[in-house]
Amino acid sequence: MSLGATVKLPEIRRADGQMGGRAVTAHPPIRPSAVVDGVGVRLEDPEGAPRYMIAVIRGVKVQSSPPWLAARLQSIGQRSINNIVDATNYILFEINQPLHAFDLAKLRGPAVVVRRAKPSERIVTLDGVERKLTPEMTVICDAERPTIVAGVMGSAESEVTEHTTDIVLEAAYFQPTRVRRTRRALGLSSESSYRFERGIDMLGMPEALGRAVDLIRAVAGGEMREPPADLWPEPQKPRSVFLREARVAHLLGVAVPRPEIERLLARVGFVVAPRGERMAVQIPGWRPDVTSEVDLIEEVARLRGYDSFPDELRPYRPGTVPDAPAELTLRRIRAQLVASGTGLLEARTLPLGPADSPDAVAVLNPLSAEEAHLRSRLLPSLIRRVEYNWSQGQRDVRLFEVGTVFRKAQGPSHRPHEELHLAIVLTGARHPPHWTDSTNAAKLPDMDIWDLKQHFELAVGLAARSDDVQPAANGSVWGPLEADAPKWAAPLFGLEVRIIVATPSPVRYQPLPTQPPVVRDISLVVPGSVTARAVETVLRREGGALLERLDVLDEYRGPGLPAATRGVTWRCTFRAPDRTLTEREAVEVLERMLRAAEAELDVHRRQA
Repeated sequence: MSLGATVKLPEIRRADGQMGGRAVTAHPPIRPSAVVDGVGVRLEDPEGAPRYMIAVIRGVKVQSSPPWLAARLQSIGQRSINNIVDATNYILFEINQPLHAFDLAKLRGPAVVVRRAKPSERIVTLDGVERKLTPEMTVICDAERPTIVAGVMGSAESEVTEHTTDIVLEAAYFQPTRVRRTRRALGLSSESSYRFERGIDMLGMPEALGRAVDLIRAVAGGEMREPPADLWPEPQKPRSVFLREARVAHLLGVAVPRPEIERLLARVGFVVAPRGERMAVQIPGWRPDVTSEVDLIEEVARLRGYDSFPDELRPYRPGTVPDAPAELTLRRIRAQLVASGTGLLEARTLPLGPADSPDAVAVLNPLSAEEAHLRSRLLPSLIRRVEYNWSQGQRDVRLFEVGTVFRKAQGPSHRPHEELHLAIVLTGARHPPHWTDSTNAAKLPDMDIWDLKQHFELAVGLAARSDDVQPAANGSVWGPLEADAPKWAAPLFGLEVRIIVATPSPVRYQPLPTQPPVVRDISLVVPGSVTARAVETVLRREGGALLERLDVLDEYRGPGLPAATRGVTWRCTFRAPDRTLTEREAVEVLERMLRAAEAELDVHRRQA
């Protein structure tokens, strides 16, 4: 099928070597001028645009592209617009250099200024959306207003139309980090931003601009009366990296002769020069990804072919470095909670989110405003997971998470403060409904604070002997959610604690007891203001080494006891490790325990 006469493009040649594996020649010399054919050019933001070039072409005829050009663009999924825009897109995909064409008649001045955006400045981009700019963004302006968001997209006010006769053609290198932040802030992506973010060939810009001028003149006519302007305050020299033949053999496991290394790298545009035992490799401008010796070795392996390496595995020697105490602690906590049989599930939430405290650490390159800070707590993200489950009709939720939280640096250190935290949230019925239950599922008892306490004790390996556990150190009581919290469908219970990883003590083993125990039960009348834990503390202290166990057997409240008191029965187990304990010895220790409790806590024996 014939698409019409094909325009023969001039071959791209460059005097200093090759470009992308093909020979190139130089175009007319570029002059560092601030005025091109009556258009003033000013670079006020060299940090955001280290190199900026423009050419002025007059007398073009904007119309539909030739069939061959439109067909080539359509073959890669690009829509044909007009011959000027299609020519710039063609160069974009051919040489990887984004270009932009302005309508010269729409530029006020006429002038082209590269600067930072002003606060609250706005621009209507080519997609018809008005966008607010910030001083962190680089823009291309005329004498009065922005016309391009640098590296991202142009504006509708300066686009080329069928009425355009004179154009300004731009080729630039925009700082990749600046382009990435701008693209994220505006939520706007383009083929140009994709390439600018990854870095383009700054040294190849003259060839790309010259090729675009030739192509535009071939498909749209026109004349370039003056050489393009090249604003490049700090010219960049070609980068060089040293490569050692011995290092190639060490990393790849096979010896690659130097002549073969030179031949392979020369195939893809690298220039290799011997420097004694090393090779100085000049990196092409279109390879910003190659920055070190390891990158060059990877190129050698790729070009040589991975199938040329022997398929032999080196002997594997397992490491002997033990797991860190923190990793062991987290692994134990996760295992105990998951294996508890209570239906608790581990959640893995993102460490990024909105600021949840004044100490939240901001992220330099956030993906969105909702992910602009590192989390300083785990509970907010877990509560959001509960909300999501409720929205999907799942009422019974049991979740926990073990992870790192971050806070702003305190003191002279500039590094954020990191802590390991454990968070648990519970809501819904204590037991899931079953078809055998005669009770209405809606009347099943909900979980409460004691369920939360049980899960916490499982996590830290506690065996609490009473329910009067009090928070200590940094512990604090969290009240109910405030009035601005969502309307909860059921009571929600949660806790978050800091995990302090202590150096593990060595495991100590001891033989099973060989001597018989002496067991005695004691019943005491305990005032209501005295906790059972307080009584146990005194009894254990006075029992000393002979008191092996002390267990609560019974608690009684009711007739036969003075008001505001209760009866508590303990079982005392006495044992000597090296001999049979006599009755007399056991009674002496028991009497000492009782006398101390009566003197210190105002408890007394309960009479039968």
